[in-house]
Amino acid sequence: MSLPVLVELVRSGVVESTHAASVVALRADGSVALALGALDVPVFPRSSNKPLQSVGLLDAGWDPVDDACLALATASHSGEPRHLEVVRRTLSAAGLDESALGCPPLLPLSEAAAHALLASGGKPSRLTMNCSGKHAAMLATCVVNDWPVEGYLAPGHPVQVALKDAIEDLAEEPVRHVAVDGCGAPQHALTLTGLARAFAALVTRDGTCRRTAEAMRAHPGLVGGTGRDVTALLEGIPGLVCKDGAEGVYAAALPDGSAVAVKVADGATRAATPVLVGGLRALGVTADVLDRLATTPVLGGGQPVGELRLAGSLAP
Repeated sequence: MSLPVLVELVRSGVVESTHAASVVALRADGSVALALGALDVPVFPRSSNKPLQSVGLLDAGWDPVDDACLALATASHSGEPRHLEVVRRTLSAAGLDESALGCPPLLPLSEAAAHALLASGGKPSRLTMNCSGKHAAMLATCVVNDWPVEGYLAPGHPVQVALKDAIEDLAEEPVRHVAVDGCGAPQHALTLTGLARAFAALVTRDGTCRRTAEAMRAHPGLVGGTGRDVTALLEGIPGLVCKDGAEGVYAAALPDGSAVAVKVADGATRAATPVLVGGLRALGVTADVLDRLATTPVLGGGQPVGELRLAGSLAP
């Protein structure tokens, strides 16, 4: 295990706290360009697994209405009207509605969308939960295979078995542990190296991998939402495929198959993006969006008073 990469929070010129993170960057030939921290310790990639799961759904026979529905299946969407419309379309095509969703009711991730919902008399729902696109796609896959819709979140259900198999195939390693994710679906643990390999497969394999990658590239606003880092990265780096995950996880791959995977040890989500930027730069990527996202502003009284930035071995 090598020393981790560090992200420091600097407020008014004083280092207030430091986050430790692990990061691996693989070149297109699979060799290691960068390796810092605990790379062989299993982690739960959380929503960074969603593009891998989407490949599994396609392999299991799901035929999305269009690529927007596929992009939404990979998403932790912000709950904006455009996101909800696509989830409804996926459900309707399968002869289902919001009541079939097994994810918990939550407000939209977008503060503006949440305020608009509450102002209109609405309340948290399964539809506005950020994983509803994935759940709708799981349900649609059950329908096309005549699998039971009831109990679709159980690890032994055919749709979940298909997703575990797909994740293992893409990562080229066995799933180390299975837990329950925040949305109620099974969550599969991989090493960071395995996660990076899986994202490399997304952009280099044909068939369902290529279709998933192309859908994400074509609809970056559906993969995240207004003002989201993941959307900015998809828009700002040609050919990139990337996905953020809870608890400080991020994964990305470039068209040539080079890939990066990140995990912040204490789960600080705000520290993950600067580390991903460092990993992409280690692969030789230059882009205006990396310059914008290399630091995360810290506000005081509504004004910038500091920032999160890379420290130590990856500091610019």
